[in-house]
Amino acid sequence: MTASPTGQVTLDLATDADLLRFRTDLQAAFAIAVAETFGSVDDGPVPSDEDVAASFKAPNAVVHRILEDGRWVGGAVVSIDVATQHNSLDFFYVNAGESGRGIGRKAWAAIEARYPETEVWTTHTPYFEKRNIHFYVNVCGFHIVAYHHARHPDPNHPAEQDFPDDGGMFRFEKRR
Repeated sequence: MTASPTGQVTLDLATDADLLRFRTDLQAAFAIAVAETFGSVDDGPVPSDEDVAASFKAPNAVVHRILEDGRWVGGAVVSIDVATQHNSLDFFYVNAGESGRGIGRKAWAAIEARYPETEVWTTHTPYFEKRNIHFYVNVCGFHIVAYHHARHPDPNHPAEQDFPDDGGMFRFEKRR
């Protein structure tokens, strides 16, 4: 008789060999909401290969695999500023087919435990991604602090618009 899974969610540092699968899984997870909202996207994957690669190479970036009972089920890219402890969650995903089981909540708790000195976490999500908005606000305790769109661009990311329309992005913060 085999032991049943415990549902333990942990973080693991991704290696260079993991990055192609990480990007593919991330884009597959994001594609679900894009397809539900827009039908399909013919302009290539969201986020773009270039945006994902840039996040891997960004200063202070740390790429984590999210594991459930040792099985890779998602990932996160965080940027950690040791001096200010104003850190960002740049990408976060749970693999397609794995959602709805508390993996995201447990993974976020593991990220907060990994970086306990963080004073402020920031992250973004597109306006149409209701599940993300619910997750960040109601599950993780973030607050919406800005809504960026064509007439109110994000001064830190003025060209950041990968989506089929200009619906904009919410910016969230979570303070200690």
